[in-house]
Amino acid sequence: MRINPFIDYVEFFLFTLLRKNAARIFLFDKEKAMRKSVFAKKECIIFILILSVFSIQMVLFAQKTHHYEPTEFHYTYDARHEPVLKLKPGDILVTQTVDAFGNRISRKDQLASEIVHLPKVNDQTGPFYVEDAKPGDTLVLHLLKVRPNRDYAVSTHLPYFGVLTGETYTAMLNEPLPERTYIWKLDLMRYVGILDLPDSKLNKVEIPLSPFLGTVGVAPNYGEAVLSLTPAEHGGNMDCVETREGTTLYFPVFVDGALFMLGDGHAAQGDGEICGTGLECSLDVTVKVDVIKGMTIKWPRFEDEEYIMVAGSTRPLIDAFRSAHVELINWLEEDYGFDRWDALQLISQVGVTRVGNVVDPKYTVVAKFPKKFLPAKK
Repeated sequence: MRINPFIDYVEFFLFTLLRKNAARIFLFDKEKAMRKSVFAKKECIIFILILSVFSIQMVLFAQKTHHYEPTEFHYTYDARHEPVLKLKPGDILVTQTVDAFGNRISRKDQLASEIVHLPKVNDQTGPFYVEDAKPGDTLVLHLLKVRPNRDYAVSTHLPYFGVLTGETYTAMLNEPLPERTYIWKLDLMRYVGILDLPDSKLNKVEIPLSPFLGTVGVAPNYGEAVLSLTPAEHGGNMDCVETREGTTLYFPVFVDGALFMLGDGHAAQGDGEICGTGLECSLDVTVKVDVIKGMTIKWPRFEDEEYIMVAGSTRPLIDAFRSAHVELINWLEEDYGFDRWDALQLISQVGVTRVGNVVDPKYTVVAKFPKKFLPAKK
């Protein structure tokens, strides 16, 4: 069975060309070769071009594309979960995620507290086993596509959840927030989210969409099982808008195969995810996987066209800030040849900080360094 008709065409062309020019290329008839050298050069150039295209095609076909449609989900990051699929470095995964409510809310009269109950929240697709990924390596995820696959998103206000109300780790005497459900319309042609605000003077608002994976990561270290609501060194529920299409993610590998998962799709979100939810929606996701052997990192790292970044997650917020920036300085020193203290000075002047979340069991801070200030890698 042929991989592609293109290969049939290449083989036919090469066979014809080689047969026609066999004597010219392989015999030592200098006089004949000189008379026909012009024609030989032209056809040799064509020969080389065809071989180049053929090589590119073979590389592309070597990258196997896997399609996975999830039917079951996980609510913890845990090395004991059986992988749903095995991938090789260079493979491409095409899959989907559901929203944080398991796609069970679609109307504003539905209350999340009556439909979703811990720990079954923040459904994760996976885990995916990556061959050749071993503890001490780095898993690389190239986010080729991260896009909403439906025309609405859900955001909620939940009692005892969010940064501006009392919750489990921050007790307060005031009454909990009144529960509300907001249904945002998604115009995927114009790429905007639309919300009716009948109780406000504005009446209606439109915001640009910037879809991303709220949760993505690998199985954690030391045999831990970590709720999909909690971010940490393994990634998880970081809720940082940088995990979007076009970004490359780097994760420390703690177990054989890495066992990465993804979920919690957002169509948009402000810094901090203040009310506890973004524009929660399901996503179509395409990821290319790779492994960097022998490279050990402590925290998730990201890279896009403009920045290199590190996500640190813990409480209090200042320690998440510290973890992200120390790892970023280490990155500048190890990979880009900066003196440690020069890196501290420069990042103090040009660095950018984003807050992923201040609502989850651990907070997330993203430290960003502009790539325009980087030298070439060592």
